[in-house]
Amino acid sequence: MSLLDRHVGFVHALRDAGLPVSPAEGLDAARALAVIDLTERESLRAAYAATLVKRPSHRPGFDTLFDLWFPATTTGLRASRPAEQEQEQLDLETAEVAELRDRLAGLLLGAEGMNEFARAMVERFGRQPAGPGRQNWFSYPVMRTLSPETLMARLLAEVLAGRERGGLAEKVARQRIGENTRRFEDAVSGDVRRRIAEDSGIERIARSAVRPPLEQLDFLRITKADLARLRREVHPLARRLAARLTVKHRLGHRGRLDFRRTVRASLSSGGVPLTTFDRPRRPHKPELVVLCDTSDSVASFAHFTLLLTYALREQFTKVRAFGFVDTVDEITRFFVPGADVVEAMTRLTREADMVRFGRTDYGHALEGFVERYGDAIGPRTSLLILGDARSNYQPPALETLRRLASGARHAYWLNPEPTAQWDSGDSLATAYGGIVPMYECRNAAQLAAFIEELV
Repeated sequence: MSLLDRHVGFVHALRDAGLPVSPAEGLDAARALAVIDLTERESLRAAYAATLVKRPSHRPGFDTLFDLWFPATTTGLRASRPAEQEQEQLDLETAEVAELRDRLAGLLLGAEGMNEFARAMVERFGRQPAGPGRQNWFSYPVMRTLSPETLMARLLAEVLAGRERGGLAEKVARQRIGENTRRFEDAVSGDVRRRIAEDSGIERIARSAVRPPLEQLDFLRITKADLARLRREVHPLARRLAARLTVKHRLGHRGRLDFRRTVRASLSSGGVPLTTFDRPRRPHKPELVVLCDTSDSVASFAHFTLLLTYALREQFTKVRAFGFVDTVDEITRFFVPGADVVEAMTRLTREADMVRFGRTDYGHALEGFVERYGDAIGPRTSLLILGDARSNYQPPALETLRRLASGARHAYWLNPEPTAQWDSGDSLATAYGGIVPMYECRNAAQLAAFIEELV
């Protein structure tokens, strides 16, 4: 494969993985290749990263794909190794597991040669037969055989050498050994991916090797670890949403007459008010009502919406949040400013009264909301509904939703399902969307796009 083919394939792989790479940036990267030493692999990596990577969160995916398209070595290079490297390779292939663990212990303490050692271990332990003339490669057998995590106590004893345990020295040593352990795991995983790519094709493994960037992860499939990272993304979005929903008092097309400024300006024209001045219209912080579907069918999305509610609570002067499954309860009390978000969610699931029979019922929840909390909606209120509009074939209460939407200043509905799945099964997306504008909101990028569209 020529360098041009690798460049084009690499840029396409980045786009397929969700990294925003424009044609102009691809051309910038190609121009950068003309001014670097192509034999220096890390210079090549740096040139691509400088021209194609926009956010720190995109760097792990970039590095994974770079290692696939521009590997440090290939299996076919083994025959051209120097004699010393060939002998070292043979030693690693014949050594006992105990000797290999000793070698790994030295690497975890900072010795050089971790990548070469990882490749040798994959060659020895990662190969699994898959039929005549075929083989599969796995990381698990390598990590199970060498068990680097079980070396921590031994390495700490060597590093501390009789010094007191529990102090700063132990903390630093644990951190260094932990980082080197993760480096070894990454090196093993990277070499496994390289070998699979050699056997099956780079394009095939590239599609599954990289998770989408955080802002493009589907809310319905997000993990707890992703939610923890997503908190940092939610607060800036909440501030932008608050700014977008801010409305102004409108007195005709202008504010009130500023009498003092008008009279003062008229002195220059003999007391004739040729120019009038108006007082600036004062913006007010909006009032917000958030109505969240917290059912199991959208459990991951429900966690995100509660994170968003928590962030919005800090941006608005008046926010009332309500959660529902088949009945509705106000959950504003769990999100007071300064409260720990994890503790708030734990209390909410334990104390909130949102479940009657356990099956999502939008119609019953909307009617219960009007009956119990109808006064929450007013002409200064923005209503934000978060849910998948799936009501288990129960009556939809469309007129109730219409009354709510007409009583609010603004009303919006964010749906975590793809548009192609709306109206399938028990979905009432089109029916509800005809009353309240409904937006597909499956990830943080779509939430940001929704916020930018608000007028």
